[in-house]
Amino acid sequence: MEGVKSAKRRKLTDKSIPNALAQMPDFAQESQMYQNLLEMEKKLDWTMTRKRVEVQDALARNPTTARTLRVFVSHTVSGQPWQVGEGDGEGDTVNFETGQGIPAWSLKVEGRLLELPNQRSRDKTPPRKFSTFIKRMIMELDRDPHLYPDGNIVEWPRPQGVQPPLDGFTIRRMGDQPTRVRILMHLEHTPEQYKVSPDLAYVLGIKEESRIGVIQTLWNYIKLNGLQDKVDRRRIKADDYLRPIFGGDSIVFQQLPELVNRHLMPPDPIILYYTFNPGVPPPERPTAWDIEVKMEDTTVKNRMAVIVQSSKESVQDLGKLDEEVCYSNMLRQFDLKYSQISLLAQSLHNAHTKRVFLQSFAEDPARFIQTWLESQSRDLESVLGSGPSEGATIRAEELRRSDFFRLPWVEEAVAIQEGMRLASKP
Repeated sequence: MEGVKSAKRRKLTDKSIPNALAQMPDFAQESQMYQNLLEMEKKLDWTMTRKRVEVQDALARNPTTARTLRVFVSHTVSGQPWQVGEGDGEGDTVNFETGQGIPAWSLKVEGRLLELPNQRSRDKTPPRKFSTFIKRMIMELDRDPHLYPDGNIVEWPRPQGVQPPLDGFTIRRMGDQPTRVRILMHLEHTPEQYKVSPDLAYVLGIKEESRIGVIQTLWNYIKLNGLQDKVDRRRIKADDYLRPIFGGDSIVFQQLPELVNRHLMPPDPIILYYTFNPGVPPPERPTAWDIEVKMEDTTVKNRMAVIVQSSKESVQDLGKLDEEVCYSNMLRQFDLKYSQISLLAQSLHNAHTKRVFLQSFAEDPARFIQTWLESQSRDLESVLGSGPSEGATIRAEELRRSDFFRLPWVEEAVAIQEGMRLASKP
């Protein structure tokens, strides 16, 4: 197993063949098939790398989805004249401390998230409470201010700190007159939504979106219309629609987030109207509205977490298996074939280099020897560090002088070299 691992570490990666050999007519078809195989391998590696990056990017971000929040508004009444008449005279007694016998009504606002169709039972999660979707809610009661001067505006802001979530909100008021209620709800979206300014909304075609969504839509508009500068890719040119928004003919790419922030505003609240008359029995069923809310997709997030966890466990199991057990025959054969291909490609490169070397020598031996000596001389100068920039070592003009070979160290160097040569002989 150690031999297999060491062979795997020494595996050659260059599997290309020389261009001159690939262009030879005798090997043109086989070379093209081999090149196609290498290209397909590169595309496969690139696709796997891209998918891995996409999975990592998806794990880094929280997946979101659009769900339907169904809001119910209903009312109940007590102590009304039509109810007192049904009580056989028992309701004539009025108790101001407990409110018994005084006409009153209660308004209730509640909601729930609709389940997804065809959702698996194991993917279902505990439903969120209605108050977790509300940032702030205001109820405006349209009543006669002379009869009911107080309590006509009720506001529920989300409390700070840890508070138990609620299924709904209920208000109770005295009265027997028909009432029109205006309900304003500021919803909690994930990611947070913003209202886009009219100028930018006209260009991008969106009225409400998250900050990242607006930036991405603007960038898609820039790419679609070719507004990125051809020379300086960091600069964005403005067309007739973006010029009033940019405030000039161009901006730098890094200024896009700041530009988008100036055109984002808090979203408009959801407004619901509800009218009721305490003088008549309330309807059996509440009035309902369906509102779209963007939230974290817990189903996809849980699936991704399971897949990632199982992948990690699989990798760990494979790592342990790799340490404890030898490669299977198929993997061993694949690794052997891969090494053979790399060795054969290296042999082709060596053979091609040798062929070019010998062919050049056969065509013009004298010129080849001269060129070869010049090349060796340049290599020697590079190894010895000679050259105008090095300062003082061996220079070309010194090699031409015979006095150079009479220096004190030359005799000793020749003796050592000759001794090493004689010692290497059998």
